[in-house]
Amino acid sequence: MLHRLPFRAMGGEMLVVMEGENSAPSIIDEIPVWFEGWEQTLSRFRPNSELSLLNQTFDQPVEVSDTLWDVFQYSLSAEIITNGLVTPTVLDAMLEAGYDQSFDNLPRYQNKNESSNFLTATHPLSLVVWDEKSQTICLPHGVHLDFGGVAKGWAAHQTVERLKEFGSVLMNAAGDIAISDSLANGQPWQIGVKNPFVKETDFETLNLNRCGVATSGKDRRHWKQNGLARHHIIDPYTAQPAQTNVVTATIVAPTVMEAEAAAKAVLILGGEEGLKWIEADPVLAGIIVLENGHTFYSQRIFEYL
Repeated sequence: MLHRLPFRAMGGEMLVVMEGENSAPSIIDEIPVWFEGWEQTLSRFRPNSELSLLNQTFDQPVEVSDTLWDVFQYSLSAEIITNGLVTPTVLDAMLEAGYDQSFDNLPRYQNKNESSNFLTATHPLSLVVWDEKSQTICLPHGVHLDFGGVAKGWAAHQTVERLKEFGSVLMNAAGDIAISDSLANGQPWQIGVKNPFVKETDFETLNLNRCGVATSGKDRRHWKQNGLARHHIIDPYTAQPAQTNVVTATIVAPTVMEAEAAAKAVLILGGEEGLKWIEADPVLAGIIVLENGHTFYSQRIFEYL
């Protein structure tokens, strides 16, 4: 029997699905509380969150919580595996593009004076100093962090790790999905891949066991600033919303954190280069939907269709 708990957190719709007996374990009711705690640590939209306070402290080491440290380490890994395309140092570029508040409250049409601090590239993560022994992070002046999708993927992964002893579990954190294992009958979980051009419809179904899957897209979180189309995926090499022919990229990977980082990298790279990048990594599989309606499938994705 599958037990479902939908709730809202981290600016998106969450859903946990657990396989179990007739009644769900009581721990399922604790999950929204976990997300509230993680959000209070990791959200850039809360002025008193641990991340916001860290972003206000420059040129001195700050001891951080286990949660923030763990997510920061995953952000470092994301930058490595994407060759710098996914980095937590994009916050200033995100603000410059107009994404300065929760998307629920963000004006879809913005008029903004030209900034005197116009960015041509984001600051490299190498400017940040961290120390594992003291669990401290030191931000140089002018560098701010945003964990974005990495935080959602991390939260999905943590939830599955805490719940997997009770049975097979799936955690969908606003499109970042972690799966603990196949169902008890040996069947895979079925995950729909949404059609970005037709609302509330799927054009493919993935059959997945233990893995992570994530979709990155410019079709949902977008707005206009001074008449220019903007979205939330920043190209760190230009400090601008990525100029790409990809509408959505869906990636299957060993973990949801890897899937989330890879999906974002593919979107930034564009369709043809993104497909080459997926094919070059033996642990990745993906589906890329282009603006012209064409779809690219990696070779390994057919294992899941």
